[in-house]
Amino acid sequence: MDGLSVPVHALKVLSGNANKPLAEEIARCLGVELGKCTVTRFADGEIFVRIDENIRGCDVFVIQPTNAPADHLMELLLLIDAARRASAARITVVMPYYGYSRQDRKDQPRVAIGAKLVANMIQTAGAHRMLGIDFHQHQLQGFFDIPVDHLYAAPVFVSHYRRKSLKDLVIVAPDVGSAKMARGFAKRLDATLAIIDKRRPRANVAEVVNVVGEVEDRDCLIVDDMIDTAGTVSEASRALKKLGARDVYVCATHALLSGPARDRLDGAPITEVTVTDTIDIAKERRFEKLTVLSVGELLAKAVRFTHAEQSVSSLFD
Repeated sequence: MDGLSVPVHALKVLSGNANKPLAEEIARCLGVELGKCTVTRFADGEIFVRIDENIRGCDVFVIQPTNAPADHLMELLLLIDAARRASAARITVVMPYYGYSRQDRKDQPRVAIGAKLVANMIQTAGAHRMLGIDFHQHQLQGFFDIPVDHLYAAPVFVSHYRRKSLKDLVIVAPDVGSAKMARGFAKRLDATLAIIDKRRPRANVAEVVNVVGEVEDRDCLIVDDMIDTAGTVSEASRALKKLGARDVYVCATHALLSGPARDRLDGAPITEVTVTDTIDIAKERRFEKLTVLSVGELLAKAVRFTHAEQSVSSLFD
């Protein structure tokens, strides 16, 4: 009618300050420039966000983990709101780490369900889709009323450990809740399975009661979704060594590494601790045994498939 063709939605990748290196890696893998944004503070600490380029009618992907401090979550919400008010065609939140995911149920009187609150805020801000890696509980997907693509870092880890050619490998689940994840690793690495019988007398305190499975004179790989204070994996590694395990390896997707985690892992009988870069790990939290693998390529593929309206199922293999 007016000679104008219907535009194809351009791909735009935006990021806050939570994990800029990962966002830059994703943009590089996609062959695009990271979108220009201003994310600063007023004198009183209030966060100010401005998108410094035209995104009208664009397919926008906002890369931002929501680990502590809460400023990272606030940056994400403001970026979503700014993109919505700038007339983005679609806004997809790429949250490599889902902060507050451990608060997923009311297991005590008068406590908040933080994971549901975060989901509500993201949707209210204006997100159309959600993309994440290794949620603490799979049912968190049900907290959203928008499409959720839940990816796994397992292929990244499996590729790493296959290159090591470990013999007589045992995959160790640090608790019953991690058994399904551990079983997936065992299948891919042609290994057997063991489970740690663990108790938590209080938050961030773990006690190993028993090890179910044969670990004597075998290499062990402890798999988990996150390492916070490292109490669980450090105690588990000692328990495995007491039972005659050879080398003990640890892998976890999200490296929170809070408080005494660095010292605990450095002092535990662990050969290698392998994590991903879903969270930007500060230099002072790194140590000699730590190996960091990138999920940038994995997330870039998911972004590319989502933008092209294609299935992301192949990323689960």
